[in-house]
Amino acid sequence: MALWFCSARFLVFLFIVSALPIAYIISQERAKTDHHVFHYHSSGFFRECAKWDDQGRRFLVSFLEGGVGEIHVPQNYTPDVVLQEVTVVKDSDLTGNASNGIALDRPRNRLLVAVADVLGNRYSGLAAYDLSTWKRLFLTKLSGPGDEKSMADDVAVDADGNAYVTDVKGSKIWKVGVDGELLSTLTNPLFTPKEWYKSLLGLNGIVYHPDGYLIVIHTLSGNLFKIDLAKGDEVKLIEVAGGPLAFGDGLELISPTKLVVAAGNPSGRLVESTDGWETASVVAKFKGPMHRLATAATVKDGKVYLNHMFGMGYPRKTHALVEFVL
Repeated sequence: MALWFCSARFLVFLFIVSALPIAYIISQERAKTDHHVFHYHSSGFFRECAKWDDQGRRFLVSFLEGGVGEIHVPQNYTPDVVLQEVTVVKDSDLTGNASNGIALDRPRNRLLVAVADVLGNRYSGLAAYDLSTWKRLFLTKLSGPGDEKSMADDVAVDADGNAYVTDVKGSKIWKVGVDGELLSTLTNPLFTPKEWYKSLLGLNGIVYHPDGYLIVIHTLSGNLFKIDLAKGDEVKLIEVAGGPLAFGDGLELISPTKLVVAAGNPSGRLVESTDGWETASVVAKFKGPMHRLATAATVKDGKVYLNHMFGMGYPRKTHALVEFVL
């Protein structure tokens, strides 16, 4: 009898403990906000990255299960409308790999996609797709079986069409030419923190600055780096007041002096520099739906939106692109 009673109490305890986060999520989902949210229905639970394509009037999103979708926003859109995701890329020869960071290369009418084996870290690649036909233009193998473990995470593109892909596992950057040729691999001692555990998740979000350098974030250390392409890929640590930017994920350069960092908590940070990104300061923070996990940022009509990884609901999953109110 005592054993039954203890077991019953334990089951009640488990029920209460499991109900608490569920109740929190429900309250967060029903809470009214003073910022705009694009909701859309999807076939998958996990959406890693989103970028706004102004010319196509659509958000492009990457699937953690592999693939790319588009979410058209009609001219007569109203905030109460739930948009629909349509799959545009699903490569059978990449089954088992995730589509991670994406970058629009509008001058060449293409989308670049970082591809990786997220669980086993046995494959990393970069794929390019035509934005009109969704034909794959190239697939560049960055690492594979027999190489050291790696995971292509995010990608940026420069003015000449060269792509820069971060390896969140090995903290390096691959440079891929405009036609898909692997040109070089950038490593630097600054990319390796002193604490071993901070190397578990390394270089992540990356952007190309119009003045000819890269800005990249290290996930667990929160360090922000400037890589000057005109100076032999010189790497400098950007001193960030109000940092470090721990758990930083996707980046979006919204002006030459302002950078948005998507992260876990808070969901987003606005970082500003007045000296060419030698130093910077956190000037604003945004707390969004933490249970959905912000992973990327994009700009639509002058407003910043944060992509959130987790979709809610079944069988149709509802995802959220949440406005970062600056």
